[in-house]
Amino acid sequence: MDAVEALMTRYAGSGSLLGLYDMFAGGFFSQATIFSLGIMPYISASIIIQLLGAVMPYFQRLQKEGEEGRKKIIQLTRYGTVMIATLQATGMAIWLTTADTGGGRVADATFVFYFTTVLTLVTGVIFVMWLGEQISDHGIGNGISLLIMVGIIARAPSVFRAQILETADDRILENIFLLIVLFSVTLFVVLVTTGVRKIPVQYAKRVVGRKVYGGQATHIPLKILTAGVMPIIFAQALMFLPSTIASFFPQDSGFGFWLQNIFAPTHIVYSLFFAFLIIIFTYFYTAITFNPVDVADNMKKNGGFIPGVRPGKSTSDYIDNILTRVTLPASIFLAGIAVFPTILSRFFSVNFALASFFGGTSLIIIVGVALDTLQQIESHLLMRHYDGFLKSGKIKGRNRR
Repeated sequence: MDAVEALMTRYAGSGSLLGLYDMFAGGFFSQATIFSLGIMPYISASIIIQLLGAVMPYFQRLQKEGEEGRKKIIQLTRYGTVMIATLQATGMAIWLTTADTGGGRVADATFVFYFTTVLTLVTGVIFVMWLGEQISDHGIGNGISLLIMVGIIARAPSVFRAQILETADDRILENIFLLIVLFSVTLFVVLVTTGVRKIPVQYAKRVVGRKVYGGQATHIPLKILTAGVMPIIFAQALMFLPSTIASFFPQDSGFGFWLQNIFAPTHIVYSLFFAFLIIIFTYFYTAITFNPVDVADNMKKNGGFIPGVRPGKSTSDYIDNILTRVTLPASIFLAGIAVFPTILSRFFSVNFALASFFGGTSLIIIVGVALDTLQQIESHLLMRHYDGFLKSGKIKGRNRR
């Protein structure tokens, strides 16, 4: 068991694709547990279903069928999760027998070994998926997102202990500075994550029978960061592929060493390509998740219009223009947050494991899930006529009575 764990830790370093996988699995991948695959197969299946919804008419119809369509999508996502988990578990079983150049960690692997390994890992994925759905159905917040956030936070105590407690006597001022930077970056991420661009909308009055509908002014809350953390995940998965490929070459190989060095997380070339891919994926994912044409059509059907803009195509073009402009600073923000750990580790000699909590995927996920959970707690309390989660301060989404 110790040999397998050492092998997993070697390949699940911070500069590989398996390192990203290990982060989402809460460190279980490097520990070689039955939950090694974590929740990533479910996330992969959800992303695939969401992407298919943008290109395939069948999934587009399911998205518009309301509750029945949502149940069908959840069912397809579960089937996709089992399929992806089976493929990944099979690949891991084969990898465990061939990763070591000395003949493999598992000697004389038989069908029983492959069957039990795949069955155990897939069962672990199904249990985690079931646990996340139970949290969503009977708790508060998105269960899958909460599991990911808990998995990331679970690694924080050991990382901060290594930096702060073990070096408290030598780097007191540096540790204080890092805490201030962490607080400032988190505050900035919260501000950008909750930021919206309000597009004013007015609804014409309609008389139906003896009742008058419409005649009210409202707005479209266009989020600045519509894509969320997905562009970083896509870009990170692509950027880790070269270093992962290089890890399978012999250590004395010139090409493997060059590839590993250029695409190391602390190298400037890695940061530039990473930032460029994030900007591209931000526009790509925003175009998938938000369709100005559908918004304009729904407004036209309900008698809504933007002051000074004709309903129909002019409205969709107007919304698309605003969305394009607000996505640019959002993409630059994501790129800056993603490469910030590299800046800290390269120029301030901060451990990369600790620097990853100052930006990148970890911080965006923690902030986004925490804000969403806080808003849902606030909504539940207000529905039951409580004062809210906090009696003072401002919470985005708080309903005023």
